[in-house]
Amino acid sequence: MKKVVAIGNFDGVHRGHQAILQQARDLAGAEGTVVALTFWPHPMSVVRPAHSPALLCDITDRVALLHAAGADEVSIVEFTPVVAAWPPAVFLDKVLLPLDPSAVVVGENFRFGVGATADGNQLRDLAQDRFEVTVLPMLVDQGAVSSSRVRAALVAGDARLAASILGRWYRFSGIVVLGDQRGRALGFPTANLGVPSTYACLDDGVYAGYLVHGQDRWPAAVSVGTNPTFDGDQRRVEAYALDHTDLRLYGERVGVDFVERLRGQNRFTSKEELISQMNQDVAATRRILAAIPPTAS
Repeated sequence: MKKVVAIGNFDGVHRGHQAILQQARDLAGAEGTVVALTFWPHPMSVVRPAHSPALLCDITDRVALLHAAGADEVSIVEFTPVVAAWPPAVFLDKVLLPLDPSAVVVGENFRFGVGATADGNQLRDLAQDRFEVTVLPMLVDQGAVSSSRVRAALVAGDARLAASILGRWYRFSGIVVLGDQRGRALGFPTANLGVPSTYACLDDGVYAGYLVHGQDRWPAAVSVGTNPTFDGDQRRVEAYALDHTDLRLYGERVGVDFVERLRGQNRFTSKEELISQMNQDVAATRRILAAIPPTAS
């Protein structure tokens, strides 16, 4: 049985990553095995912590996305200073050869070995006749399909652009925490997620999207920010599932899919003004989600 290994950081598992996995599946065939080999934590957080990018998803979501993109197995390399110091040949011996691949697929921007100086062509030289190496060119669609470009779209609050690069709506996941419960008092109870500085999220504002819990997926009006009306100082994602005031999700892991930006974050002078705007946000969310397919492509 043919085993093909696809290697990458796979942060966000965007359409470029999906193309690598699809190539691996094509090489493996229906009866073969595709192994996605990824690294955790992000190598940059180890070798250049000050320049480490905000992550598009945690390792739990990454594994799930890799399986959804066609991986039969996911192998996670714990990236440490010791691993970072391995010469390319040692990486081959310690990581790749134990997987016994018949072929390996990487993107053209894949780098490995001490100093991240070796690329797919050098991997092919090291492999000799032990396995084949396919190096895929970077996918380009009105710009490079890359994790960096997704992050830039999120910073700009452009949920549509992020979705076009990812091939799906951008999802922010986490454990629902107990908030200030002001939303419940106002008639709009929300599932609240903290936003760690190490993870990417949309720019502060209000968005139309979906709240996802297991197999349930509810249309939602979503706020990202610090809640300036009440002088908040903790950045949160707060999702109100439309027409649902009885959800009990504290301590549960949920996801929030972002579809389109409605507006920026505003400071309101009264509770009545805030409620009026929230009603407008809910109405706008209904219109937008009714006009847009529930899954991005």
